[in-house]
Amino acid sequence: MSQREELQKLLDLLEEKILFLQTAKVTAIDAVALFSLHKQIEEAEGERDKIIQQIDNLESVACSEELYRALLKLGYRDQVRSFLKFLKAQSIGAFLIHGLLDHGQRWLLNRLVTQHIRLGTMGKMVRIELDRIGRRRDISALWREFGGRVGLGRQHSPTEIAERVFHWWKTQNVILVFHGVDCMPEGYLQELLDEFWLPLASQAREVLSPTKYQLLMFLVDYEGCVGCQDTIFVEELETTWEPRVPIKLPIINPFGDRILTDWFEMLETEFHTLPLVELINEIEDLVQEILENSDNGVPELAFSEICHRCGCNWYEERERWLKI
Repeated sequence: MSQREELQKLLDLLEEKILFLQTAKVTAIDAVALFSLHKQIEEAEGERDKIIQQIDNLESVACSEELYRALLKLGYRDQVRSFLKFLKAQSIGAFLIHGLLDHGQRWLLNRLVTQHIRLGTMGKMVRIELDRIGRRRDISALWREFGGRVGLGRQHSPTEIAERVFHWWKTQNVILVFHGVDCMPEGYLQELLDEFWLPLASQAREVLSPTKYQLLMFLVDYEGCVGCQDTIFVEELETTWEPRVPIKLPIINPFGDRILTDWFEMLETEFHTLPLVELINEIEDLVQEILENSDNGVPELAFSEICHRCGCNWYEERERWLKI
């Protein structure tokens, strides 16, 4: 029996108990008996209200999880396809995720890691928020932060950091995430790649018996300005490509009406319990309303609008859904 069924059974019993007590109260004459019945009814009604709240919470969580699974199927097809193409060729790689503000870069990052990387978030995960340290004039702030994150203390060179990451990779997945590379001064990204990633990827490639684990670095640009540095990145999988060269995934674009329409049509067969399915016969109008309320399909604004129509808050749910 599920937790929902157990709670419903308790609720039914309490309803019976309350009805019995209320009936007894009608026929009671003695003041002491009346008072006792009144208190028993109050207690039973309090228990009933708590169980109703528990049931509501369970249903809310179930709806949230269903919505999360559905949203993981909305958009980003080009980015996922490009990522999988490179990942199929090599277990070592650096990827740029980029787009304008509110285009769901962090959402895409979590989607790639949780859905398409074997063992997902298992293994070593290093996250660095560059909006906090990236604008400093001295790149040594980055190396101090990075060294501390990998457990070396705050006075270690990029070479020593790379060596630590390399040893991790021999026994587990290693995922490195640099949030906010758009905050880095010009030249810092190139130095990060030259001093850290290039030696690390080259060393990993020289391992005689390739490890079964993945070594991945994600550079997340929230302003859409880093991708214009074409000399740093590659976009297509060529025979000459090597893992030390970072990959620029396709830029994230707004959701168009075709993307949203296809998604809503998918809901009817795969996620039929979502409230949105009740409006499935009004897809065209629904899509237009979402586009109008999301600045023509800006991803996070569209997510917010969809969540609102499902009775939840995107900004609250996002904090639970996103792990990286």
